Amino acid sequence: MNTLIILLAKYLYLVIILIAGIYFFRASIGRKKEIAWLGAIALPLSYLAAKISSLVYFDPRPFVVGHFTPLITHVADNGFPSDHTLISAAVASVVFAYNKTLGAVLIILALIVGVARVLAGVHHIVDVLGSIVIAAIVTTFVYHFIIPKIKQHQVIENQIL
Repeated sequence: MNTLIILLAKYLYLVIILIAGIYFFRASIGRKKEIAWLGAIALPLSYLAAKISSLVYFDPRPFVVGHFTPLITHVADNGFPSDHTLISAAVASVVFAYNKTLGAVLIILALIVGVARVLAGVHHIVDVLGSIVIAAIVTTFVYHFIIPKIKQHQVIENQIL
């Protein structure tokens, strides 16, 4: 069981990225442009928001507080938010914006990443939930407020040309 937890905690996020990549490359040209814009803006902004939030909220890792050896070797730094869960949830959120079914599957996989990180002893549940909330809020904001402006700009630019 520990081996499964370690595998999920360390590598499942790569499967999420791979699935999202396959979805991206199978999409139409127009859809690829939209996904690329959303990902190019939402992913770095999610990371930036996570880094800022880690300056505001400090959560010592469970193995530091509980004085035990985690299943995954990790530095005893701030556990908030979970980077693995953040990238998983951010990628899943981008896909969800364009494909609800696949996006929901990826969100479930992102939750599994987070649970595995908790079970591995390197994160608390608040670290995982924080990552998911950050990714969802940032991606939703970008999708509803920035992407429409990019689309509008592209339409105007195409009319001029």
